[in-house]
Amino acid sequence: MVNMTKNGPALAAFLAAGLGSLALGALVLLNEAGIYAAPTLYAPAGGLSGRTTIATLVWLVAWAVLHYVWRDRDLDPRAIHTVTLMMVLLAIAATFPPLWALL
Repeated sequence: MVNMTKNGPALAAFLAAGLGSLALGALVLLNEAGIYAAPTLYAPAGGLSGRTTIATLVWLVAWAVLHYVWRDRDLDPRAIHTVTLMMVLLAIAATFPPLWALL
């Protein structure tokens, strides 16, 4: 019997998570550099509410688009996992306060 399972939708979720993480890291860096301040959507949280909302929207849109494109594909998981890990590590680095001092 042939295995008809495709891993594209699952890998779309992985890569979208990396993109959402990277978006949050980039928004934090842009905010700390004084280039872009996300809108405050919830006053007690300040600009963080806007940054996390934008990053969540990036994640959801990326997931939807990648899922649609990869829904019937069987992809190399190692490549997707490596790229996702790199994006998450960059995002963590971007939210690290000592990095902001370099700006």
